[in-house]
Amino acid sequence: MLIVSNVRPWGKAPVDLLIEAGVITEARPHRTVDRAEEASRVEVIDGRGLLALPGFVNAHAHVDKSWWGQPWVSYGGEDTTEGRIAHERAERDKYGIPSADGATRILREFLRHGTTATRSHVDVDLGTGLRGLHMVQEAAASLDGAIDVELVAFPQDGVLRRPGVLDLLDQAAAEGRISAIGGLDPATIDRDPVGQLDALFEIADRRQVGIDIHLHDHGDLGAFQYELLIERTRALGLAGRVNVSHGFALGELSGDVSEKMLNALAESGISWTTVAPVRSAPLPWQGMRNLGILLGLGTDGIRDLWSPFGDGDMLAIALGFARLHGLHTDADLTYAVELASSHAARFVDRDQHELKPGCRADIVLLDAQNVADALTRVAPRSLVIAGGRVVATEGEVIL
Repeated sequence: MLIVSNVRPWGKAPVDLLIEAGVITEARPHRTVDRAEEASRVEVIDGRGLLALPGFVNAHAHVDKSWWGQPWVSYGGEDTTEGRIAHERAERDKYGIPSADGATRILREFLRHGTTATRSHVDVDLGTGLRGLHMVQEAAASLDGAIDVELVAFPQDGVLRRPGVLDLLDQAAAEGRISAIGGLDPATIDRDPVGQLDALFEIADRRQVGIDIHLHDHGDLGAFQYELLIERTRALGLAGRVNVSHGFALGELSGDVSEKMLNALAESGISWTTVAPVRSAPLPWQGMRNLGILLGLGTDGIRDLWSPFGDGDMLAIALGFARLHGLHTDADLTYAVELASSHAARFVDRDQHELKPGCRADIVLLDAQNVADALTRVAPRSLVIAGGRVVATEGEVIL
């Protein structure tokens, strides 16, 4: 047994968290370890009254693409979705992308910052086949379960416009390597929104996997594609298994149009993930919360051929969300942190992700007065426990 003693879950009264077999078994009021516990050779970690949070959940990552830990690569190519795709396809082999070593480096960076679970999109295309999926699985295995990795087979170069990609998505689903298949801007990439979505939903329904689709299109074009998603999700009974990544147009809708769209999304059980990028339209987060629309946060790509930015710190992403959406009260700032942790359980196939009995023992200790203080300072992580074992101390991974 492991006891993490004298910690303050979400800034509340001090407790001792009892852990066995990687799972929290009890959260009792803090007290001195008794003789019986000492005699049973219980390992005790003194939490020193630190703030305790559940491990962070990165609900939208691309761990196959990062060149973290390698020599700097200058930004190049055209600054459009098509331009970024073309540049990546032309340059990625030069930098050894994808690779198991590269994925391992970025997963270790996640752990260093307290992220203990992630959903990662992994490129599946005619150039790499399913190799990226295999490499990310190898990287996760090398960390011996410290970080849970859910995989999405992602057709970054398009679906219908690249014959053979649908077969690869189907193969990935058939092999059981993934929890979802992805898609990309059906209207502007494939120029056939009905065709791409019909093909993706056919695989998802037949193989019993989810859909997590990148939608960057703005305005009415973006909203039209949400409507197509809603129709197909309802028709096939896929509530709770369809997610929109980015979905910039949702924050651009107003009035009755926005209200009608939010109600339809809630009724169809479609979830949303955002990286809260600067200069994007704020999401209608209050309406989403009131209607029970699941919302998660993610880092997107980190130091890759799409962008030189990012370091894998989900607390920084939560701060970006708070700033973009004008959050100021302690309750709202705490909500931003919940989006990056406890509220994101379903994105990594968990019913619950908390500091409570029955939950996997993923615990982050921070030297902060309360959650709002930890968020606004992006407080350093003093200790990270994943699956009941210490994986990082004072910002250094010890695996």
